[in-house]
This record gives sequence, structure tokens and C-alpha cells, in this order.
Amino acid sequence: MNYEFMTADTPLPPCMPLPWAVLRLPVSSTAKVMYARLLDETLTDGIEDSNGILFIRFPVLKLAAALSRSYQTCKRSLNELEQAGMIMRVRQGVGETNHIYVLLPKEGRRYE
Repeated sequence: MNYEFMTADTPLPPCMPLPWAVLRLPVSSTAKVMYARLLDETLTDGIEDSNGILFIRFPVLKLAAALSRSYQTCKRSLNELEQAGMIMRVRQGVGETNHIYVLLPKEGRRYE
């Protein structure tokens, strides 16, 4: 991979959003990166439910491949995010992929 220095007019490469509030969450770094990936997926390929709220279907195996992490690490990080109130998973039928709702923090201050 080639790298270059940034100047004032350097265009950014494709990147994922990460709200500042997520940096202060008491979750692992993997969970924070996972949150950014889930938020990006919601913004690009989110599906509207009957209430107009966006959700995604992201099987854990595909999420593990996307983050280059193990299946177990991804399950643990999903649980961390859910316990921290950053995502909500809605179970579907047997063999069906969960619907994942990515929740946004209300406070958006850069520094505290």
C-alpha cells in the first residue's frame, strides 16, 4: 500500500463515521471499530422497517471477515455494544439473520 502526506487540499480516502461520544464508551477497541462499520453499513445499505427506521442484516461470520476478527470476538463485541446501548438486535426466526439497529448517541461534543 502506498502512503502520502496530507496537505490542505488532499482528498480523504473512503472512511467510516465514528461519533466522538463512542470514544468515551467503556467498550473494547474492537467494539468501537465494529460500531463504525455497522454505522457505515446502515448509512450505505440500511433497510427501512415499517416505522421508517433503518436496520441492517449483517451475519456474524461476514462481520468477522469484514473486521478480520474471529467469530467469538465479534459475538463478544456485539454483546458489548448491545449492553452499552449502542445497538439493538432483534431476533428473527430460526436460521434467520438478526436485524441490527444502530443507535446514535445524543451528545455530540468533540471534547469533554
